[in-house]
Amino acid sequence: MTAAQLHPAVAHHVVNTLGWTSLRPLQRAAIGPVHEGCHLLLLAPTAGGKTEAAVLPLLSRMLTERWDGLSVLYLCPLRALLNDLHPRLDRYAGLVGRRAGLWHGDVGEGARAGVRAEPPDLLLTTPESLEAILVSTRTDHRALFGRVRAVVVDELHAFAGDDRGWHLLAVLQRVQRLAGRELQRIGLSATVGEPEGLLAWLTRACQGPRQVLAPPAPAGATPDLTVDYVGTLHNAATVVSRLHRGEKRLVFVDSRARAEELAAALREREVTTFVSHGSLGREERRAAERAFAEARNCVVVATSTLELGIDVGDLDRVIQLDAPASVASFLQRLGRSGRRAGAVRNLLFLATSEEALLQSLGLLALFEAGYVEPVCPPPLPFHLVAQQTLALALQEGGVGRHLWREWFGEPFVFGSEVLAQAGTVVGHLVEAGLLFCDQGLLSVGAEGEVRFGRRHFAELTSVFLSPPTLRVVAGRAELGEVPARIFDLAHEGVPVLLLAGHSWAVTGVDWHRRVVHVEPAEDCGRARWFGDARPLRAELCHAMRDVLSGHDVTAAALSRRASERLAILRERFGWLGGKGTVVVRDQRGATTWWTFAGLLANLRLAEAVAHLRSGTRQRDNLAIRLADGVTATDVRHALAATDLSRPSLSSSVAADAVDRLKFAECLPPALARQVVGSRLYDADGVDQVLHAPVREHRTDGY
Repeated sequence: MTAAQLHPAVAHHVVNTLGWTSLRPLQRAAIGPVHEGCHLLLLAPTAGGKTEAAVLPLLSRMLTERWDGLSVLYLCPLRALLNDLHPRLDRYAGLVGRRAGLWHGDVGEGARAGVRAEPPDLLLTTPESLEAILVSTRTDHRALFGRVRAVVVDELHAFAGDDRGWHLLAVLQRVQRLAGRELQRIGLSATVGEPEGLLAWLTRACQGPRQVLAPPAPAGATPDLTVDYVGTLHNAATVVSRLHRGEKRLVFVDSRARAEELAAALREREVTTFVSHGSLGREERRAAERAFAEARNCVVVATSTLELGIDVGDLDRVIQLDAPASVASFLQRLGRSGRRAGAVRNLLFLATSEEALLQSLGLLALFEAGYVEPVCPPPLPFHLVAQQTLALALQEGGVGRHLWREWFGEPFVFGSEVLAQAGTVVGHLVEAGLLFCDQGLLSVGAEGEVRFGRRHFAELTSVFLSPPTLRVVAGRAELGEVPARIFDLAHEGVPVLLLAGHSWAVTGVDWHRRVVHVEPAEDCGRARWFGDARPLRAELCHAMRDVLSGHDVTAAALSRRASERLAILRERFGWLGGKGTVVVRDQRGATTWWTFAGLLANLRLAEAVAHLRSGTRQRDNLAIRLADGVTATDVRHALAATDLSRPSLSSSVAADAVDRLKFAECLPPALARQVVGSRLYDADGVDQVLHAPVREHRTDGY
């Protein structure tokens, strides 16, 4: 199909106002299925025209079928992405006499009141804001959502891999019930593994036809990929400051603390630097977004906040400090570059450690092989059943104890295994006082008001457990937020903060208002966030092993420093040849079991050999540290004596993780442990280790 199949008004403006001489393959392919009401997953590389592929046919349907009121929801994972998209979508809608509105946490009450009073035809928002609208007493949610026909979920893969995805599906089911019709669901995503499974997940409670659209992308130039080994963050800052001067450079890091440290180091080297991460204030975030549009000779240091589909315009270079955790993330970041006509996609890895060098090369080896990870929703979201039941009771002012399930689809949107325990979850909520049951009608109980009622139940609308934070304010400018916990570290004294790439001296803390007052400091500050490293998939760990064993990556050029360091590593791991895992003992008897199985598999394997470990010896993505003198025979016997076919619920790691699971207190303890245990377990990774030989090697190293 071509633009001629769109409504005449839309087709006219595509050609004459937008000046498009043709549509992209995905945009052409989507017109018919969107008009037919088909549920869709639209796949294309970054900047592949996915947004227009969904929105233009929906505008066409809007005119052809005379939709009125709020008829389309457009959901994104990030506020910055919504801010970036809103002017463009409002322009498209305005061309045909319709409007696009915006609602998220940074949108003021005046604009929200305007949405309530005169709903736009298309509303851009987040699932959390959608939840807040549903539970708000200021909004007539039946009137607002009663005419919704379709929903577009941008960056679908970013939702589906964690609990935000389950929250998204549940909130959509509630909106669908208010609308009284099955909503057409259109997911947009960059390349993912097993796309049919992702679409099936998005439409798991839907009855209509569904289709994946992924036309072959036009062949482009081979990307310019380079791997360098720099050893430290400060060396990386020196390389970034000297390389590609005069160009706009985007540097990705994988923690807020590292983003702040690198930004400060670059500013010490007189590089114009902006920072973007989720703990910055609104104006600081928007300064980074404006830098993309206005600045030229600058560096933007970002976490994954700028990985998604924000329009980065004429970006020149992408640099990765160390390595992302997945091929999918690497592809997203690579896709930030090469958008100008004649430009080539490029990415430079700067490894600050040996493991980061191996991870970079392992990712590139998987990329060469055409591998992209499947998106796997986390199992057993019992806690989301609790959260959604509380939210629904708040939304409706009371809901029948045996009728609430009807709001979440048939089949049950959380799955049959979760449905089997739903009654237990609701019973616990009532017993704990979080819900109150009066003659079969559930409402939020007194304990629920105490735990979640602050700030108009804002804690109930987010599925992430975030540590308590304090706002950081310099004069009238809000810089961002830091964990309250840093002020409990009395032995460190009053901290000098590193935020937005600058150092700040604390002048006072208003605990009642939860505000930290600061002023510029001459002393160098420290970034003050806490977090855990992300587990790597077994496939990536296997690729890292292959690189150590001699597999050469041809997709990227290696700097002299990277080549020399890789040669040192290969010599150190010369015992890797052959199949299976290896128990390595050095001359002192210190022992390490090199599994290359990934952290989640190693957590379970470490439990099986717990009696062969001593003290607090560690396990990570690649290996498990054992007690001195342990042999491969010891490991084989331990594995044979343990049933590893199921996750363990007794792990101390699981107990700690329960504390980090939001709404865990809404579950019976056994169910909370079951959720965490299922998520700290990689059955395939464990199985691969069990079916491989365990070898032994003595070495003078390590």
